Formats: sequence, C-alpha cells, structure tokens
Amino acid sequence: MGSDDNKWLQDEVDMILCAGECLIDMLPSEVDGVSMLRPAPGGAVMNTAVALGRQDVPVQFVTGISHDQFGRLIQDHLADSNVGLDWAVQSDRPTTLAFVDVTDGVVSYNFYDENTAGRMIESCQLPTIPAEVTALFFGGISLISEPAADSYADLLLHNAEGRVVMMDPNIRPAFIKDESVYRARLTKMLALTDIVKTSDEDLEWLYPDAPNIDAAIQELLNSGSKVVLFTEGAKGATAYRQGKNPVFVASEKVKVVDTVGAGDTFNGGFLTAMHYEDMLDKSKLSELTDAQLSKALGHAAKCAAFSVARAGAQPPRRADVF
Repeated sequence: MGSDDNKWLQDEVDMILCAGECLIDMLPSEVDGVSMLRPAPGGAVMNTAVALGRQDVPVQFVTGISHDQFGRLIQDHLADSNVGLDWAVQSDRPTTLAFVDVTDGVVSYNFYDENTAGRMIESCQLPTIPAEVTALFFGGISLISEPAADSYADLLLHNAEGRVVMMDPNIRPAFIKDESVYRARLTKMLALTDIVKTSDEDLEWLYPDAPNIDAAIQELLNSGSKVVLFTEGAKGATAYRQGKNPVFVASEKVKVVDTVGAGDTFNGGFLTAMHYEDMLDKSKLSELTDAQLSKALGHAAKCAAFSVARAGAQPPRRADVF
C-alpha cells in the first residue's frame, strides 16, 4: 500500500463480529495417483472471519462448534487465524460437512447439515453483544435452516442499532427447503443491512421480476442498503450507492486454481479496508467518497486474487497483501 496507508498500521480497538456457519469442506485431492477427499475447515462466514483475523482486525466468531474431531480441526484453524471464539456455542452434535466438486475451476457443493452443532443453535444461546463490537457480518447457508437461521436473524434484529451491518446472502437454491420462509427472513434482515455483497445469481433469485441486474440492485438500495457490492468474478466488482455514480475495480489477474472461498475472502478484504480507514460507522457510510470505495474494493480484489491462486479457502495474511 502507499504512504497514505500509514494509519492501517495502527492498533485498533473496534471489533467485528461474524455470525454464521463453520463446517468442513471435503475437497477432492489426489495422493500418489489415488483420488481421495481431504477435510478442510470452511464455511462462508467462517472464511470471512478468518480473512479478517489474518489481517489483524479484531474479530469474534459466533457459531456452533462440535466437540468432534472436525470441530477440533476448525478450532485450531481459527486460533491460528486470530479469530476469537469467546461466544461460540459448543456441543456434542456433529460438524456440518460440505462435499465439494471442482470442475474447470467452478465449484459446487452438497451439504450434510441435519442435527449438526451449527444448525441447532437457539437464540437463547447467543451472546449479549458488548459496545466494542461496531460491525456485524452475516451470510451463507446459516441463514437458510432453522433453528440457527432464526437465531441469527434475532441476533441481527437486537443488535443492528448503532452498528454497521454487512451481509453476503450467497444464496444456494439447491439447499433451500422452504423458499417462502427463507425469502421472508432475508427480507427482514436485508432491511437492517447497510452493506450487501451480491452476485448476478443472488440478484436473479432475490428479484426474479426485475427486468435486469441494475433494477435488482436499485431494489436493494431502495430497501435501505447504503452500499451494494456487485461482484462479477474475473471481471471485477462494482460498488453502488443511492444517487451516486458506481465505482468499479477490476480483478487482479492470476492463475486460478479454484474459487473456493473467494467471495468470502473478498468480504473480509473489504471489511478490513473499511475498518482501517475508520469507515465502519453508520453515520460515515453515506459520506464514502469514490476514492475510499475504490481503495476498499481494490484491497478486497487483492485478497480474493490471493485466495483463488491457491487450493481451497486460503485468505491472505497481513504480510501477503500490505
């Protein structure tokens, strides 16, 4: 980063809370010519928390973690990435598994989530959020299945006031059992969300009657979002605000190994830049300049590029991108 980024080296006290799923990605691998599945910690919200922690942003992760061997693998991964688990809910239920298929760099998933530690958290088990938490992040499959999805919606409802809220719905249609309930939950949560990261697939699902992507983005802005981040993979990402010109940043060109966790790492990179620029404040979001948004998008793109050049979800550490 340039000389104007000196304050990004300062110690910060404000904390970001990420709330959502952690799981094990069963990744296709090959050892000595034999095909096998390799367990790797993953989950959209956890990947974002890891991306923050690895760049020295104070972050706590609210989730459900199993006492089983996969849960221990997840805890070790989070500890190594500077992610706090002070408010995690631990249980003897199994860990959620996601079986990953990667074809020509494109990733698809099959989830196994019945009665898991992550899915079965209740609202009464979630913490009272202290004042030092100034921003909240939600998203992923944790917003689909009850009771956890309703618990996270309650957590947002009771803690959004005075805090910046970011969401990446990262919609997985194949995983949705009750579309009407899920739509109602997302609508309620999006109404309290300041920053939304989305894609064309998300927008087409959210607003099937919108004539085009621009109209769908406008729907999000009309619902109350101050910033909509629209990502287009290898092309780049654009930030939209009500009544202002969009800001576009191209993706960095790298050799893609796979895209596992790329969007989650992008989220962490954007929040990292906003944190160090001291812009994670509701009153400041409407005042974001084009230059500040471009800088945050650029850092997010750099973090995502680092991840896609490696197998699995691999957010960069601070020294990799600063």
